[in-house]
Amino acid sequence: MKAERIFADTNLFLRYLTNDIPEQAEAVEVLLRRAAKGELALVTNSLVVAEIAWTLESYYTLPRPEVQRYLLAILNTPGLEIADRDVLWQAAFWYVEKNVDFIDAFNAAWMFYQGISVVCTFDHKHFARFEGITACTPGEDNP
Repeated sequence: MKAERIFADTNLFLRYLTNDIPEQAEAVEVLLRRAAKGELALVTNSLVVAEIAWTLESYYTLPRPEVQRYLLAILNTPGLEIADRDVLWQAAFWYVEKNVDFIDAFNAAWMFYQGISVVCTFDHKHFARFEGITACTPGEDNP
């Protein structure tokens, strides 16, 4: 029989990673162990991972390398199915390596995997840090 698929929301990961509410962190650990054993299938998506990055950096004021470490731990969690895992993996590295917001790193990684090399934006600062990506501005440049 196939394991039941259950969506894992952002707050589960935040409780587990930060252990700021120990009883909730313990409950999440039990859930993760069940998923690792195949008793259930935890599923999440790139928006959850992006929200984790944003919350750890902005609310918990963690430095980027520590946020990256947590993101990579999530991406390597046994029994956790994550949409766009490869894109998120690349984004987690570029987030630190390129010193850009996680969302910009994700968008650049997504573009890379889609074979897209031009971004139309009013904010060239972060995209200029990615080799192979050209930024254009609406009304000023022709993509």
